[in-house]
Amino acid sequence: MRDVAIVEAPSVLGLRPTGVEELPGALLGAGLAEGLGAVRAGRVEPPPYDPERDAATGLLNGDGIAAYSGALADAVGALLDEGRFPVVLGGDCSVLLGALLALRRRDRHGLLFLDGHSDFYQPAAEPAGEAASMELALATGRGPRVLADLEGRGPLVRDEDVVALGFRDAEESAAYGMQPLPDALHAMDLDTVRALGAGEAARRAVGLLTRGGGDAGYWVHLDVDVLDDAVMPAVDYRQPDGLSWQDLETVLRTAFSGGAAGLTVTILNPRLDPTGTITRDLTACLLRSFDGQG
Repeated sequence: MRDVAIVEAPSVLGLRPTGVEELPGALLGAGLAEGLGAVRAGRVEPPPYDPERDAATGLLNGDGIAAYSGALADAVGALLDEGRFPVVLGGDCSVLLGALLALRRRDRHGLLFLDGHSDFYQPAAEPAGEAASMELALATGRGPRVLADLEGRGPLVRDEDVVALGFRDAEESAAYGMQPLPDALHAMDLDTVRALGAGEAARRAVGLLTRGGGDAGYWVHLDVDVLDDAVMPAVDYRQPDGLSWQDLETVLRTAFSGGAAGLTVTILNPRLDPTGTITRDLTACLLRSFDGQG
């Protein structure tokens, strides 16, 4: 088992305060820290939520997310300096920016992006200005500078150092006018994962991420809506289909046995899981995924 440290990052600055901010408490309450033998490394509180969309950038809470990303990067970076494996419990997907900023401060790195959505919107195409639908675009340097150029560092990750795996929103994103994924970014949509099998898709993804992308390894981002809606309905933006629990476990195990440097877990909304069953299932899947990884 890796030397895991858990950081609570209950920010919904890139979404809405609908319940996703309760994710850290739910997973910790289900025994995630104890099961991982993890250190609880604190909680990074977000600034106040502003529901007004900025007219200049088209973003909700752009300045707040920028400030939060710096604070979260400090927390994650301190754990990396200690040789620990940070597990960041969001919150919405905009917390990814802080995790990647911690790596960007150190070296070139990769990103394994597990999400039911490709999250490559530009503000003009995102109906509500939510950065949680734009974080992959922002991380690769596309969008308003307040978030696409954090600390003046430019893109947090290069296109060619990203593998997006499991997304299934092509029809929806095209209808909204989302900008296309760049050719250099490695895209494995759900159909591709199904055709290859989860194990082979994960092995190919890790191969792409470890072929010379720097000494910082790669970050693993998990938006739980990558899972099949039949087993993970406790999310705000639902879609039919998705990965099975076994698929996700296979992908994560493969990623953790490679050069993974840390993990973000986002978007589970405990208010949509009144019995706690889905939260317990997710916790069990995460524990199995880490089991046996050195």
